[in-house]
Amino acid sequence: MSDPIRRTIEAVWHMDSAKIIARLARMLRDVSRAEEFAQDALVSALEQWPVRGIPDNPAAWLMTTARNRAIDHLRHLKLTERKSALMIDDLEPDMAGEEAIADDLLRLIFVACHPVLSTDARVALTLRMLGGLSTAEIARAYLTTEAAIQQRIVRAKRTLSEARVPFEVPPEAERNARLASVLEVIYLIFNEGYTATAGDEWMRPGLCDEALRLARILAELTPSDAEAHGLAALLEIQASRTRARIGPRGEPILLLQQDRARWDPLMIERGLTALARAESLGGSLGPYALQAGIAACHARARVAEDTDWVRIVALYDALFELAPSPVVALNRAVAVSMAYGPAAGLSVLDELRDEPRLAEYYLLPSARGDLLEKLGRFEEARVEFARAASLTHNQRERTLLLARSSACESSPRSAH
Repeated sequence: MSDPIRRTIEAVWHMDSAKIIARLARMLRDVSRAEEFAQDALVSALEQWPVRGIPDNPAAWLMTTARNRAIDHLRHLKLTERKSALMIDDLEPDMAGEEAIADDLLRLIFVACHPVLSTDARVALTLRMLGGLSTAEIARAYLTTEAAIQQRIVRAKRTLSEARVPFEVPPEAERNARLASVLEVIYLIFNEGYTATAGDEWMRPGLCDEALRLARILAELTPSDAEAHGLAALLEIQASRTRARIGPRGEPILLLQQDRARWDPLMIERGLTALARAESLGGSLGPYALQAGIAACHARARVAEDTDWVRIVALYDALFELAPSPVVALNRAVAVSMAYGPAAGLSVLDELRDEPRLAEYYLLPSARGDLLEKLGRFEEARVEFARAASLTHNQRERTLLLARSSACESSPRSAH
C-alpha cells in the first residue's frame, strides 16, 4: 500500500471514526458491536482503496460499509420481521443529519467516560472510540504494552455491558456529575501529553492534540456549559506554548524563560474567546475556567515581568476554595512568591512540607529549591533539587533538576 493512501485512510479514520461508532451505537444499543463493525469498515478500506482507489466521499464510504455490516448482523439475529425492519430503517444514511450526528457523538462521549469505569479505562476507551487511536498508538503514548491496553479496553466494554449503561445523554439530575467525568478524562489526556509522567521525552504532542480536539468538540456539543468552555480555553492557552517549551536538544524550557514570540497567537485568541464565553454564561466560574483565567494572565503578558501575579494569587485563592488540594496550594505558594517575594512564598510552601499527599511529589522540593536559590541559600537548594530529581520519572525533567542542583553546588555558600 502506498504511503499517500495509507495516510489518507488514517486521516479519515481519525476524523470520522467517532461519528461512525456513535451512529451505530445508537442504532444497535451496543458500543462494543458498534466499534467492531466500524473496525470492519476500516479493514475493508485498507484492503480495497489501494486497489480501487479512494472513493469520492471516504467518510460516507466507511459509514455505509459499517452500516451494511450492522444490517447483516441484525438479520443474522433472526429478530421479528417488524423489529428488524425498524432497526434496519433506522440505520439508513438519509437520517444522519448533522444534528443527529452531534447528538450521537455526545452520547458516545458520556458512555466512554462513564464513572462506572476506572480512570485508566475511561482514558483508554476515549482515545480508542473518540480519538480513533489504535491499541498500539495508545500503548506507545502511555509507555505500556498493547496487551495491557487491549485488556483495559475489553474490560471497560464488559463493565459497560454488565452495568447496562444506556446509550444516552444522562438526565438533568446526573448531567453535571457525568460531565465532570468527561472533562476530567480530557484534562488527564492533555496533561499526560503536556508533561509526560515517565519516559525520555518531556512532551507527547499527539496526546495534547487529541485532548484539545475532544475539548473543542465537547464545547460545541454543550454550548451552555461554562466548564466545557473553560476547559477548552485552558487547553488552547496551554497548548499555545508548545513550541516554546522545548529547546533544540529536547530539554524543557520553563514558563518564565520561554520566548513568548514562539507562543501561538491564534490558539491564544481561541483560548481567550472560549474563556470569555465561559464568563458570559454567568454564575461562579468552575475549576477549569479559573485555571484558564490563570493561564490567560500569562498569555496577556508580553514579557514575563508584566505578569499580573497578584491576580493569579486571587484566582488560586478562588480555586482552592472551590477545589482544595495540596497541588493547588503548592501552585498558589509559587504565585505568592512571584507577587510578594521568595521569602513570602517559601513561608507558605513550608506549611505543605508535612502534607502526606505531597511526600513523593517532585514539584514540592523543586519549588522549594527554586525559592531557596533565589534567597541565596544554595546548599539547601541543591539538596531540594537533587531530591526532586530522584522523585520524577521523566528523564528530561530529571536532567534539568540535576543540572540545577549542580549549579547550586558551584555557587557561593550562604551564610548561616
